[in-house]
Amino acid sequence: MSFSRRLLGMGVALVLALAALGGWQWWSHESGPLVFWGNVDIRQVELSFRVDGRIARVLVDEGAQVAPGQELARLETDILTLQKDQAAALLEQQKAALLRLERGYRTEEIAQARAAVAASQAVADNALVHLRRVTAMRSSNAISQKDLDNARAGEREARARLASDSDRLHMLLAGYREEEVLAQKAAVNSAAAALELAQTHLNDARLLAPQEGVVLVRAREAGAIVQAGQTVYTLALTRPVWLRAYVDEPRLGRIKPGMPARVLVDAAPGRSFAGTVGFISPVAEFTPKTVETDEVRTALVYRVRIQVEDPENVMRQGMPVTVILGEESAP
Repeated sequence: MSFSRRLLGMGVALVLALAALGGWQWWSHESGPLVFWGNVDIRQVELSFRVDGRIARVLVDEGAQVAPGQELARLETDILTLQKDQAAALLEQQKAALLRLERGYRTEEIAQARAAVAASQAVADNALVHLRRVTAMRSSNAISQKDLDNARAGEREARARLASDSDRLHMLLAGYREEEVLAQKAAVNSAAAALELAQTHLNDARLLAPQEGVVLVRAREAGAIVQAGQTVYTLALTRPVWLRAYVDEPRLGRIKPGMPARVLVDAAPGRSFAGTVGFISPVAEFTPKTVETDEVRTALVYRVRIQVEDPENVMRQGMPVTVILGEESAP
């Protein structure tokens, strides 16, 4: 009987121990630090010229570390420079035409028009006097009807010429029509845009690094003729360093944007890197094959982006990492 009691007591103790172990595992799973796995994001950009041309120089080699705005290659610029000069000359021509319209007609032209009106007025006055004289002579049959008709025609012609010269003088005094000025202003704006475009094309003959990175591929050499959009360099972006990790749904509620993180990599044993949780995907997906987890591989997970500080450039794109969240303090 005593042996049975001892056996029963041992069984109860074992059950309590297993319950305590399960409770500790549950508490550590729910309250302890979160540990999950991921990779350094692969961030690359294909660099190309925006204009066609022949490559004059390639300035960096594969493996080179480049800074934002650093020149990597350049095209020959003789044709682009001529196009810019041509656009600049056209702009000056259109500006001169606009200035002529805005200033109106020249003083000399207006003076000539005034003189023409005065001459036409004198001719018209003389024709009217002649017509009156001929009319009086015709009433006494001193001249023929033909002479009277010729005098009348001459007077009408003189008045028509006077009206034409007067209209021209009024036009010169009024200046050019508003529609002509507006049309010329549009021509100036068009020429200015063409010059700006030519300058942009000339600027695009220099290929610049958009961000800090490392040259992975140098795809073209000096002398090659390239079209706009053809890859000249492949650049791996190194700043900022982003990690891509995955967390399962039960632990998703414990992760918030802005949380501090500690990152471990095999390439730097014994060291850790400080990071911050950034983007948390709102869409579930299956665990990628490149990520090892302690959960079922077909479980649904959520992608998490973590920005990490790597001043010594230890991490490489695609490198596996271990991410620890929820620690009270990170070493």
